[in-house]
Amino acid sequence: MINSKQRATLRSMASQMQPIMQIGKGGIAENLVKTVSDALEARELIKLTVLDNCDYTPREMAEELAEATRAEVVGVIGRKVILYRESKTKKRIEI
Repeated sequence: MINSKQRATLRSMASQMQPIMQIGKGGIAENLVKTVSDALEARELIKLTVLDNCDYTPREMAEELAEATRAEVVGVIGRKVILYRESKTKKRIEI
């Protein structure tokens, strides 16, 4: 569990990142969860875009993906979702 200071640091780091994928009307599928999990393992901190045609709101998508990938929601800003999960093998971000 990350505290508010760590969350603010991660949100600041993510503000300069480009989203790595867009989530549309397909919603949460097994392949999406695997792709997000792999990205979190490689990067620890990722940003996603939830498109207007998605069945979920950005907040709902963030919570569902965080639960499915055992990650933490750093923030939801507009249609952007920021997720963080500490890598067990290679630590890339020190907070």
